[in-house]
Amino acid sequence: MVKEEIHDLLAYDGLKIIQRKDLFRFSLDSLLLADFTNINLRAKRIIDFGTGLGPIPLYLSLKTKKPIIGIDIQEEVVELAKKSVELNNLENQITIYKRDILEAYKDFETNIFDVITVNPPFFKYHHDDFLNDLDSLTISRHEVYIDLEGIIISAKKMITNGGSLNFIHRANRLDEIVILLSKHGFVIKRMKFVYTKLSKDAMMVLIDARANGSTGDIKIEKPLVIYDESTKYTDEVLEIFHLGDDSYVKKS
Repeated sequence: MVKEEIHDLLAYDGLKIIQRKDLFRFSLDSLLLADFTNINLRAKRIIDFGTGLGPIPLYLSLKTKKPIIGIDIQEEVVELAKKSVELNNLENQITIYKRDILEAYKDFETNIFDVITVNPPFFKYHHDDFLNDLDSLTISRHEVYIDLEGIIISAKKMITNGGSLNFIHRANRLDEIVILLSKHGFVIKRMKFVYTKLSKDAMMVLIDARANGSTGDIKIEKPLVIYDESTKYTDEVLEIFHLGDDSYVKKS
């Protein structure tokens, strides 16, 4: 059996996450998405699609006391995520379920979630591709079980009118993202591009789309640059890690 390891999720908030070397580990993408996600006071229910080891629900617990659900199709990662929730004494706020995103709407009331987050597989899956032999990694990185449109369709079945769908994706798929969101009744309200360095093209894009929202101006937020030219994390990324601002206060 592969050894379980306990790591810090962030720098100083005390949150821990349990990982294994043979499973897909949480990545910077998840922390960027959790930081980007806004949870207003009216939001009552939050769900994280494809939660993996649970980094997004754990991070969001620093932003709100509202209940958070995480779902994932992989039993092994679900069990580890549950252990991380228990390790952080968050059982009263975070619940993790083994669920297929495409079928999850059957287990909940229709259109009840005010905030949905998802760090989806980024790469299209072709059966003749040479992919990582580890199933967990393949599923997490490639559209094996679900693609972008499937995620958006499932979100539409589960989100409240005007609810917020937040996700991160490859910037070079932005045209597809815009078309699919519009097709299924979502309107982009906020967008943030992520660069590895300012000298490089945008690598990722963070999206906040509203279900049945009114069309209007899109807020393009200040871009996030991960590394400075000396390949050190920028101050903004250090703050997301809670390395740069020790005045962070848990919100209600």
